[in-house]
Amino acid sequence: MDRWVALLRGVNVGGAKVAMADLRRLVTGLGHQDVQTYLQSGNVVFGSTVRDADALARGIERAIADELGLTVPVLVRSGRELAAVAGGNPYAAREDDPTRLLVVFLATAPDPAAVAALTVPDGENLAFTVAGREVYLHYPDGGYGRSRFTNNHLEKKLGLVATTRNWRSVRALAGLSTG
Repeated sequence: MDRWVALLRGVNVGGAKVAMADLRRLVTGLGHQDVQTYLQSGNVVFGSTVRDADALARGIERAIADELGLTVPVLVRSGRELAAVAGGNPYAAREDDPTRLLVVFLATAPDPAAVAALTVPDGENLAFTVAGREVYLHYPDGGYGRSRFTNNHLEKKLGLVATTRNWRSVRALAGLSTG
């Protein structure tokens, strides 16, 4: 049985309201095991014999739609993939404050031309690195909440569904999914 992490986009942070108890019940009802949620923002760690991340995501999306009447995009990563993300942050060694580091998870790898056209908005101090299906963000002066370089911005520029997690959450989910 493999460990997986489902990342729901826009849950309980200005988007759809989903109780974590309901989310655990739905994911357990799909036949997955050892289901646990992390925080209130739509992070679910579970074990499954299903080995297709897209099938896992679609199943969770359908269950949420059928039982809660909500349309919520779901991105799924394996525990190994999440551990690689946590171990591959190019900014982690130079930043002590985890609130200044974020990871944007993308539905698929972006088009190289869209990545090449991606720029930091004028007047903003941040760095980003696109690596596969993730975008690492570093806000050395803080300020993700005041930045225009947000999840919505990246979705529009890259043409993909995305969901963002702070560095503390990424590390915690990696630990839960591999431990």
